[in-house]
Amino acid sequence: MIDMNKCGFATRQIHVGKHQNSAGALTTPIYQTSTFEFDSVEQGGRRFAGQEPGFIYTRLSNPTTNAAEEKVASLEGGEAALGTASGMGAISGALWTLLKAGDEVVADETLYGCTFSLLSHGMSRYGVQAKFADFAKPEALKEALTSKTKVVYLETPCNPTLKVVDIAAVASVAHAYNPDIKVVVDNTFASPYLQQPLKLGADVVVHSATKYINGHGDVIAGFIVGTSAFIDEVRGFGLKDMTGAVMSPFDAFLIARGLKTLSIRMERHCSNAMAVARWLHDHPAVAKVWYPGLEDFEGYEIAKKQMLLPGGMMSIEMKADRDTTAAALNKLQLCTIAVSLGDAETLVEHPASMTHSTYTPEELAASGIPEGLVRISIGLEDPEDIIADFEQAFASLV
Repeated sequence: MIDMNKCGFATRQIHVGKHQNSAGALTTPIYQTSTFEFDSVEQGGRRFAGQEPGFIYTRLSNPTTNAAEEKVASLEGGEAALGTASGMGAISGALWTLLKAGDEVVADETLYGCTFSLLSHGMSRYGVQAKFADFAKPEALKEALTSKTKVVYLETPCNPTLKVVDIAAVASVAHAYNPDIKVVVDNTFASPYLQQPLKLGADVVVHSATKYINGHGDVIAGFIVGTSAFIDEVRGFGLKDMTGAVMSPFDAFLIARGLKTLSIRMERHCSNAMAVARWLHDHPAVAKVWYPGLEDFEGYEIAKKQMLLPGGMMSIEMKADRDTTAAALNKLQLCTIAVSLGDAETLVEHPASMTHSTYTPEELAASGIPEGLVRISIGLEDPEDIIADFEQAFASLV
C-alpha cells in the first residue's frame, strides 16, 4: 500500500483527496447538496454529538470540499485544512477563532489592503488591538510583543512590495517570548509549491485560493491550514458561527481540478517572471524592480533560503510621474489591467488606488509602499510576448 504522505508534491497534488464513490467516478463528483440524509434519528444525533463521522449540512462539511481540503493540507504539510468562501473568509475565520476582546495581534507593517483594514479598523471595534512592526527587523517584533499578544501575523512575500520576511526567525522570536502565541502566515503569493511556512515554525497558514491554488481566475475561495484540533475549532466557531464563509461544492471542484497542475504552473510563472524581471531591471524608464529573484533585491538571500523559486509576482517603480505611468500602462494590449493575481493571464494594477486603497497616504509611506508602485502578476503566456507588450507600452517613456 502506497503511503501518500511519502510521495512527491506532484503526485500528492493529483491523488490526495480521492475517495471511492458509488458511481466509480475518477474525479470527485460535485455534491451539490445543502443537506445529507441520516439512516435514523439516532444516527443524526450521534453525528451532531460528534460521536460518529459523517456529513450533516454543507455549511459544516461536504465531500467535494473535503477533497480539496485534504489536498491543500497535504501540500502545506499540515494536519488539516478548511476551505472558505474567500481569502478574507480564511483570514477572518482564523483570527476570530484565535482572538477575543482584550487580546493583541502584532502584524507586519506591509499587508494586503483588506487585511490591513480588518486589523486596523475592523477588529478594534470589538476590543482587539492591532500593532504593526517591520518584521524584517526581529528586534522590532520583539519590542512589540506583550503579555496580551496572542497572534503574530505576516505575509511573505508581502503584498505589494514583495518584501521577504524570514518565517523561521519570526516564529523563533514569537515562540521564545510566549510558546502559546500563534504565528499565522499568509502564503498566497508563494503557494504551497514554493514555500511551506508550517515547516519553518509557523502555526497556521492562510491562503486566498482565488490566486495560485486555483490558478484560473474563475473562483473566489480561501483555505486555513493547521493542526486538526485548530481546524476543528475554526470549523465549529470561526466558520460556522462567526463568518459563515462557506466554500461551495462547485468552487471546491474547480480548486481540486486546478491543484492538479499547481507545480507545473508555478514553474512557468516563475521562469516567466525571472525573464520579465531581468528585462525590466535594465529598462531605462524603470527606477526599481521589486522581485525576490533578482540578486540586488533586499530579500534575495532569505527568499533563496525559504522558497523553492522566487515566485510569479513583482512590482516596479517608474521614473515617470503617476499620470505618465498610467498613460503608458493603458497602452498594454496583451497584459491586462486588473486586480487579483495567479491567473494564466498577466495582470497589472496600481496598488495605491486599487488593492491598497484602504491605506491613507501616511499609512502607505509607513508601510513602505510608494504611491507610484505598479504590481504585476506574471502569467503563463510566452515570455517574449509579455516583454514585447511592455516594450511597446513603455516606448514613449524613453
